[in-house]
Amino acid sequence: MSEYQYYEFQTIDRPLSEVDRQSLRDLSTRARITSTSFTNSYDWGDFKGNPADLMERWFDMHLYLANWGTRRLMIRFPKRLIDLQHIDGFLREVDGVELTPSGENLILDIVCEDQEPEDYSDDGSGWLAALAPLRAAVLGGDLRLFYLLWLMAVQAETLGPEEVAPLPGIGPMTDELEAFAQFFSLDADLVAAAAERPAETTLSGSMASDAIRRFAAALPDSEKTEMLVRLIEGDPYVASELRKSARSLPSASSTAATHTAGELQARAGAIRDIRKREEEERLAAERKRQAEKEASARRARLNAIRQRGDAVWREVETEIARRNAPGYNAAASLLADLKTIAEQNGGKADFTRRLHSIRERHAQKERFIERLAALG
Repeated sequence: MSEYQYYEFQTIDRPLSEVDRQSLRDLSTRARITSTSFTNSYDWGDFKGNPADLMERWFDMHLYLANWGTRRLMIRFPKRLIDLQHIDGFLREVDGVELTPSGENLILDIVCEDQEPEDYSDDGSGWLAALAPLRAAVLGGDLRLFYLLWLMAVQAETLGPEEVAPLPGIGPMTDELEAFAQFFSLDADLVAAAAERPAETTLSGSMASDAIRRFAAALPDSEKTEMLVRLIEGDPYVASELRKSARSLPSASSTAATHTAGELQARAGAIRDIRKREEEERLAAERKRQAEKEASARRARLNAIRQRGDAVWREVETEIARRNAPGYNAAASLLADLKTIAEQNGGKADFTRRLHSIRERHAQKERFIERLAALG
Protein backbone atom coordinates (compact mmCIF):
# COMPACT_ATOMS: atom_id res chain seq x y z
CA MET A 1 0.00 0.00 0.00
CA SER A 2 1.46 3.38 -0.98
CA GLU A 3 1.77 6.22 1.49
CA TYR A 4 -0.83 9.00 1.38
CA GLN A 5 -0.97 12.29 3.29
CA TYR A 6 -3.64 14.98 3.23
CA TYR A 7 -3.21 18.57 4.46
CA GLU A 8 -5.99 21.13 4.67
CA PHE A 9 -5.95 24.58 6.27
CA GLN A 10 -8.83 27.02 6.60
CA THR A 11 -9.05 30.64 7.63
CA ILE A 12 -12.35 31.79 9.12
CA ASP A 13 -11.91 35.24 10.62
CA ARG A 14 -10.19 36.95 7.68
CA PRO A 15 -9.43 36.08 4.05
CA LEU A 16 -5.91 35.53 2.74
CA SER A 17 -4.40 38.45 0.87
CA GLU A 18 -2.59 38.12 -2.45
CA VAL A 19 0.71 38.39 -0.58
CA ASP A 20 -0.42 35.62 1.79
CA ARG A 21 -1.34 33.36 -1.10
CA GLN A 22 2.01 33.95 -2.81
CA SER A 23 3.85 33.05 0.39
CA LEU A 24 1.84 29.84 0.58
CA ARG A 25 2.50 29.12 -3.11
CA ASP A 26 6.21 29.22 -2.34
CA LEU A 27 5.60 26.27 0.02
CA SER A 28 3.79 24.21 -2.60
CA THR A 29 3.46 24.65 -6.32
CA ARG A 30 0.65 22.11 -6.63
CA ALA A 31 -1.59 22.98 -3.66
CA ARG A 32 -5.11 24.31 -4.18
CA ILE A 33 -5.05 27.79 -2.64
CA THR A 34 -8.09 30.07 -2.29
CA SER A 35 -8.77 33.20 -0.27
CA THR A 36 -9.82 31.02 2.68
CA SER A 37 -8.02 27.68 2.29
CA PHE A 38 -4.89 25.70 1.45
CA THR A 39 -5.27 22.05 0.45
CA ASN A 40 -2.76 19.50 -0.77
CA SER A 41 -2.19 15.75 -0.75
CA TYR A 42 0.92 13.65 -1.24
CA ASP A 43 1.40 10.11 -2.51
CA TRP A 44 5.13 10.57 -2.19
CA GLY A 45 7.28 13.28 -0.67
CA ASP A 46 6.11 15.57 2.10
CA PHE A 47 4.85 19.07 2.82
CA LYS A 48 7.70 21.58 3.09
CA GLY A 49 5.91 23.83 5.56
CA ASN A 50 5.37 23.51 9.31
CA PRO A 51 1.63 23.32 10.10
CA ALA A 52 2.17 25.03 13.47
CA ASP A 53 3.83 27.99 11.74
CA LEU A 54 0.99 28.28 9.23
CA MET A 55 -1.55 28.22 12.05
CA GLU A 56 0.26 30.95 13.96
CA ARG A 57 0.48 33.19 10.90
CA TRP A 58 -2.59 32.59 8.75
CA PHE A 59 -5.09 29.91 9.57
CA ASP A 60 -7.81 29.13 12.11
CA MET A 61 -8.11 25.38 11.46
CA HIS A 62 -5.91 22.59 10.15
CA LEU A 63 -6.60 18.91 9.45
CA TYR A 64 -4.03 16.24 8.62
CA LEU A 65 -4.67 12.62 7.70
CA ALA A 66 -2.19 9.89 6.78
CA ASN A 67 -3.25 6.46 5.57
CA TRP A 68 -0.95 4.74 8.08
CA GLY A 69 -3.20 5.96 10.89
CA THR A 70 -2.05 9.43 12.01
CA ARG A 71 -4.73 12.09 12.38
CA ARG A 72 -4.36 15.69 13.51
CA LEU A 73 -6.70 18.61 14.10
CA MET A 74 -5.57 22.13 15.04
CA ILE A 75 -7.89 24.99 16.01
CA ARG A 76 -6.86 28.59 16.71
CA PHE A 77 -8.93 30.61 19.18
CA PRO A 78 -8.71 34.25 20.24
CA LYS A 79 -7.22 34.04 23.74
CA ARG A 80 -9.59 36.63 25.22
CA LEU A 81 -12.62 34.47 24.43
CA ILE A 82 -11.32 31.31 26.13
CA ASP A 83 -11.45 30.59 29.85
CA LEU A 84 -8.10 28.84 30.22
CA GLN A 85 -8.59 28.03 33.88
CA HIS A 86 -11.81 26.17 33.12
CA ILE A 87 -10.45 24.31 30.10
CA ASP A 88 -7.32 23.10 31.90
CA GLY A 89 -9.55 20.82 33.98
CA PHE A 90 -10.66 19.03 30.82
CA LEU A 91 -7.17 18.35 29.49
CA ARG A 92 -5.36 16.80 32.43
CA GLU A 93 -3.89 13.40 31.52
CA VAL A 94 -5.01 13.66 27.88
CA ASP A 95 -2.11 12.44 25.75
CA GLY A 96 -1.54 13.96 22.34
CA VAL A 97 -3.36 17.22 23.12
CA GLU A 98 -1.72 20.62 23.63
CA LEU A 99 -3.16 24.09 24.11
CA THR A 100 -0.40 26.56 23.29
CA PRO A 101 -0.39 30.38 23.52
CA SER A 102 0.51 32.18 20.28
CA GLY A 103 0.38 35.95 20.57
CA GLU A 104 -3.25 36.95 21.03
CA ASN A 105 -4.39 33.40 20.24
CA LEU A 106 -4.45 29.91 21.65
CA ILE A 107 -3.81 26.92 19.39
CA LEU A 108 -5.39 23.60 20.27
CA ASP A 109 -3.38 20.75 18.75
CA ILE A 110 -4.85 17.22 18.79
CA VAL A 111 -2.76 14.35 17.42
CA CYS A 112 -3.60 10.65 17.39
CA GLU A 113 -0.92 8.28 16.12
CA ASP A 114 -1.17 4.75 14.79
CA GLN A 115 -4.95 4.51 14.58
CA GLU A 116 -6.06 1.47 12.60
CA PRO A 117 -7.75 3.06 9.57
CA GLU A 118 -11.36 1.95 9.15
CA ASP A 119 -11.39 3.05 5.52
CA TYR A 120 -8.14 3.04 3.55
CA SER A 121 -9.90 4.88 0.73
CA ASP A 122 -10.55 7.94 2.94
CA ASP A 123 -8.75 10.78 1.15
CA GLY A 124 -9.36 13.30 3.95
CA SER A 125 -11.58 15.66 1.96
CA GLY A 126 -14.78 16.72 3.67
CA TRP A 127 -13.57 16.20 7.22
CA LEU A 128 -12.53 19.79 7.94
CA ALA A 129 -15.82 21.16 6.62
CA ALA A 130 -17.65 18.80 8.99
CA LEU A 131 -15.44 19.79 11.94
CA ALA A 132 -15.26 23.55 11.31
CA PRO A 133 -18.39 24.42 13.37
CA LEU A 134 -16.56 23.21 16.51
CA ARG A 135 -14.58 26.44 16.62
CA ALA A 136 -17.63 28.70 16.65
CA ALA A 137 -19.27 26.46 19.25
CA VAL A 138 -16.29 26.77 21.62
CA LEU A 139 -16.12 30.54 21.12
CA GLY A 140 -19.82 30.68 21.99
CA GLY A 141 -19.21 28.87 25.29
CA ASP A 142 -19.90 25.26 24.23
CA LEU A 143 -17.09 23.19 25.77
CA ARG A 144 -18.29 19.73 24.76
CA LEU A 145 -15.33 19.43 22.39
CA PHE A 146 -13.08 19.40 25.45
CA TYR A 147 -15.30 16.79 27.09
CA LEU A 148 -14.66 14.55 24.05
CA LEU A 149 -10.93 15.08 24.57
CA TRP A 150 -11.40 13.99 28.19
CA LEU A 151 -13.26 10.93 26.89
CA MET A 152 -10.23 10.08 24.75
CA ALA A 153 -8.24 9.78 27.99
CA VAL A 154 -11.00 7.63 29.50
CA GLN A 155 -10.89 5.36 26.45
CA ALA A 156 -7.07 5.15 26.65
CA GLU A 157 -7.42 4.32 30.38
CA THR A 158 -4.96 7.05 31.38
CA LEU A 159 -7.52 8.26 33.92
CA GLY A 160 -8.49 6.37 37.01
CA PRO A 161 -12.09 5.13 37.35
CA GLU A 162 -12.71 7.65 40.14
CA GLU A 163 -12.00 10.68 37.89
CA VAL A 164 -15.09 12.91 37.67
CA ALA A 165 -16.36 14.04 34.28
CA PRO A 166 -15.92 17.78 33.61
CA LEU A 167 -19.58 18.18 32.57
CA PRO A 168 -22.78 16.32 33.44
CA GLY A 169 -22.95 15.07 29.85
CA ILE A 170 -22.64 16.05 26.20
CA GLY A 171 -26.17 15.52 24.96
CA PRO A 172 -27.65 16.24 22.55
CA MET A 173 -24.84 15.49 20.11
CA THR A 174 -24.34 17.82 17.15
CA ASP A 175 -23.14 16.82 13.68
CA GLU A 176 -19.72 18.35 14.33
CA LEU A 177 -19.30 16.51 17.64
CA GLU A 178 -20.27 13.26 15.91
CA ALA A 179 -17.73 14.01 13.18
CA PHE A 180 -15.00 14.62 15.77
CA ALA A 181 -15.75 11.33 17.52
CA GLN A 182 -15.61 9.47 14.20
CA PHE A 183 -12.45 11.23 12.97
CA PHE A 184 -10.53 10.27 16.11
CA SER A 185 -12.15 6.82 16.43
CA LEU A 186 -13.74 7.45 19.82
CA ASP A 187 -15.66 4.45 21.16
CA ALA A 188 -19.22 5.05 19.94
CA ASP A 189 -20.67 3.33 23.02
CA LEU A 190 -18.61 5.52 25.36
CA VAL A 191 -19.80 8.61 23.51
CA ALA A 192 -23.39 7.36 23.70
CA ALA A 193 -23.03 6.89 27.47
CA ALA A 194 -21.82 10.47 27.87
CA ALA A 195 -24.57 11.79 25.60
CA GLU A 196 -27.37 10.26 27.69
CA ARG A 197 -27.19 13.30 29.93
CA PRO A 198 -27.40 16.86 28.60
CA ALA A 199 -24.51 19.24 29.09
CA GLU A 200 -25.01 22.25 31.29
CA THR A 201 -26.98 24.90 29.43
CA THR A 202 -24.31 27.40 30.48
CA LEU A 203 -21.87 25.55 28.24
CA SER A 204 -23.77 24.00 25.37
CA GLY A 205 -27.00 23.59 23.56
CA SER A 206 -29.24 26.11 21.87
CA MET A 207 -30.95 28.72 24.01
CA ALA A 208 -34.67 29.18 23.61
CA SER A 209 -35.76 32.31 21.74
CA ASP A 210 -37.50 33.78 24.79
CA ALA A 211 -34.32 33.34 26.88
CA ILE A 212 -32.30 35.10 24.18
CA ARG A 213 -34.77 37.98 24.11
CA ARG A 214 -34.65 38.36 27.88
CA PHE A 215 -30.87 38.40 27.80
CA ALA A 216 -30.77 40.99 25.00
CA ALA A 217 -33.35 43.19 26.71
CA ALA A 218 -31.30 43.20 29.92
CA LEU A 219 -28.12 44.46 28.23
CA PRO A 220 -27.28 48.10 29.04
CA ASP A 221 -27.82 50.48 26.11
CA SER A 222 -24.15 51.40 26.08
CA GLU A 223 -23.17 47.76 25.67
CA LYS A 224 -25.74 47.25 22.90
CA THR A 225 -24.34 50.28 21.07
CA GLU A 226 -20.79 49.02 21.42
CA MET A 227 -21.76 45.59 20.10
CA LEU A 228 -23.60 47.09 17.11
CA VAL A 229 -20.64 49.30 16.23
CA ARG A 230 -18.28 46.33 16.37
CA LEU A 231 -20.69 44.28 14.26
CA ILE A 232 -20.92 46.99 11.59
CA GLU A 233 -17.13 47.32 11.57
CA GLY A 234 -16.86 43.61 10.83
CA ASP A 235 -15.70 42.23 14.18
CA PRO A 236 -16.11 38.44 13.72
CA TYR A 237 -16.38 37.72 17.44
CA VAL A 238 -19.45 39.75 18.42
CA ALA A 239 -21.92 36.89 18.05
CA SER A 240 -19.61 34.47 19.89
CA GLU A 241 -19.15 36.87 22.81
CA LEU A 242 -22.90 37.42 23.10
CA ARG A 243 -23.65 33.69 23.03
CA LYS A 244 -21.00 33.07 25.64
CA SER A 245 -22.41 35.80 27.89
CA ALA A 246 -25.95 34.51 27.46
CA ARG A 247 -24.93 30.99 28.40
CA SER A 248 -23.09 32.21 31.47
CA LEU A 249 -26.38 33.14 33.12
CA PRO A 250 -27.31 30.94 36.12
CA SER A 251 -29.12 27.77 35.12
CA ALA A 252 -31.12 25.27 37.11
CA SER A 253 -29.22 22.46 35.38
CA SER A 254 -25.79 23.78 36.31
CA THR A 255 -25.68 21.69 39.48
CA ALA A 256 -26.48 18.42 37.74
CA ALA A 257 -24.47 15.43 38.94
CA THR A 258 -21.65 14.13 36.80
CA HIS A 259 -20.41 10.63 36.00
CA THR A 260 -17.04 9.21 36.95
CA ALA A 261 -14.80 7.64 34.33
CA GLY A 262 -15.57 4.20 35.76
CA GLU A 263 -19.33 4.79 35.64
CA LEU A 264 -19.10 5.90 32.01
CA GLN A 265 -17.08 2.83 31.08
CA ALA A 266 -19.60 0.58 32.83
CA ARG A 267 -22.52 2.29 31.09
CA ALA A 268 -20.70 2.03 27.73
CA GLY A 269 -20.34 -1.70 28.35
CA ALA A 270 -24.06 -1.98 29.05
CA ILE A 271 -24.89 -0.03 25.88
CA ARG A 272 -22.54 -2.29 23.94
CA ASP A 273 -24.25 -5.40 25.30
CA ILE A 274 -27.68 -4.02 24.42
CA ARG A 275 -26.51 -3.09 20.93
CA LYS A 276 -24.99 -6.54 20.36
CA ARG A 277 -28.13 -8.26 21.63
CA GLU A 278 -30.32 -6.14 19.37
CA GLU A 279 -28.02 -6.90 16.44
CA GLU A 280 -28.15 -10.62 17.19
CA GLU A 281 -31.95 -10.44 17.37
CA ARG A 282 -32.05 -8.53 14.10
CA LEU A 283 -29.80 -11.10 12.41
CA ALA A 284 -31.85 -13.99 13.81
CA ALA A 285 -35.05 -12.40 12.52
CA GLU A 286 -33.39 -11.84 9.14
CA ARG A 287 -32.23 -15.48 9.02
CA LYS A 288 -35.77 -16.60 9.87
CA ARG A 289 -37.25 -14.42 7.12
CA GLN A 290 -34.70 -15.76 4.66
CA ALA A 291 -35.38 -19.36 5.67
CA GLU A 292 -39.12 -18.83 5.29
CA LYS A 293 -38.57 -17.25 1.88
CA GLU A 294 -36.39 -20.16 0.76
CA ALA A 295 -38.89 -22.70 2.10
CA SER A 296 -41.71 -20.96 0.22
CA ALA A 297 -39.66 -20.93 -2.98
CA ARG A 298 -38.81 -24.62 -2.54
CA ARG A 299 -42.48 -25.53 -2.03
CA ALA A 300 -43.37 -23.66 -5.19
CA ARG A 301 -40.56 -25.42 -7.08
CA LEU A 302 -41.63 -28.86 -5.84
CA ASN A 303 -45.24 -28.19 -6.82
CA ALA A 304 -44.11 -27.23 -10.32
CA ILE A 305 -42.07 -30.44 -10.58
CA ARG A 306 -45.04 -32.55 -9.46
CA GLN A 307 -47.19 -31.05 -12.20
CA ARG A 308 -44.62 -31.88 -14.88
CA GLY A 309 -44.69 -35.61 -14.05
CA ASP A 310 -42.33 -37.88 -16.00
CA ALA A 311 -41.11 -34.94 -18.10
CA VAL A 312 -38.80 -34.13 -15.20
CA TRP A 313 -37.05 -37.49 -15.51
CA ARG A 314 -36.47 -36.81 -19.22
CA GLU A 315 -35.00 -33.41 -18.28
CA VAL A 316 -32.61 -35.21 -15.90
CA GLU A 317 -31.36 -37.31 -18.78
CA THR A 318 -31.00 -34.25 -21.00
CA GLU A 319 -28.86 -32.48 -18.39
CA ILE A 320 -26.67 -35.56 -17.88
CA ALA A 321 -26.14 -35.78 -21.63
CA ARG A 322 -24.50 -32.33 -21.61
CA ARG A 323 -21.50 -34.00 -19.92
CA ASN A 324 -20.37 -30.84 -18.11
CA ALA A 325 -20.45 -29.51 -14.57
CA PRO A 326 -23.52 -27.24 -14.98
CA GLY A 327 -25.47 -30.11 -16.51
CA TYR A 328 -24.45 -32.56 -13.77
CA ASN A 329 -25.35 -29.99 -11.10
CA ALA A 330 -28.78 -29.36 -12.65
CA ALA A 331 -29.48 -33.11 -12.92
CA ALA A 332 -28.43 -33.75 -9.30
CA SER A 333 -30.61 -30.84 -8.10
CA LEU A 334 -33.66 -32.18 -9.95
CA LEU A 335 -33.05 -35.67 -8.53
CA ALA A 336 -32.83 -34.21 -4.99
CA ASP A 337 -36.23 -32.53 -5.51
CA LEU A 338 -37.68 -35.76 -6.92
CA LYS A 339 -36.46 -37.63 -3.84
CA THR A 340 -38.20 -35.11 -1.55
CA ILE A 341 -41.45 -35.46 -3.51
CA ALA A 342 -41.19 -39.26 -3.38
CA GLU A 343 -40.74 -39.19 0.41
CA GLN A 344 -43.74 -36.87 0.78
CA ASN A 345 -46.00 -38.88 -1.56
CA GLY A 346 -45.03 -42.42 -0.54
CA GLY A 347 -43.26 -43.14 -3.84
CA LYS A 348 -39.79 -43.76 -2.44
CA ALA A 349 -39.53 -47.31 -3.89
CA ASP A 350 -40.16 -46.07 -7.43
CA PHE A 351 -37.66 -43.25 -6.99
CA THR A 352 -34.99 -45.66 -5.66
CA ARG A 353 -35.52 -47.95 -8.66
CA ARG A 354 -35.19 -45.12 -11.18
CA LEU A 355 -32.16 -43.66 -9.40
CA HIS A 356 -30.45 -47.08 -9.45
CA SER A 357 -31.09 -47.32 -13.17
CA ILE A 358 -29.54 -43.90 -13.77
CA ARG A 359 -26.49 -44.85 -11.74
CA GLU A 360 -25.98 -48.01 -13.80
CA ARG A 361 -26.40 -46.31 -17.18
CA HIS A 362 -24.05 -43.45 -16.31
CA ALA A 363 -21.55 -45.29 -14.13
CA GLN A 364 -18.66 -44.11 -16.34
CA LYS A 365 -19.46 -40.47 -15.64
CA GLU A 366 -17.56 -40.32 -12.36
CA ARG A 367 -18.09 -36.61 -11.74
CA PHE A 368 -21.81 -37.03 -12.10
CA ILE A 369 -21.90 -40.10 -9.86
CA GLU A 370 -20.01 -38.12 -7.17
CA ARG A 371 -22.86 -35.60 -7.16
CA LEU A 372 -25.35 -38.36 -6.33
CA ALA A 373 -23.65 -39.29 -3.03
CA ALA A 374 -26.06 -37.17 -1.00
CA LEU A 375 -29.07 -38.99 -2.45
CA GLY A 376 -28.11 -42.30 -0.79
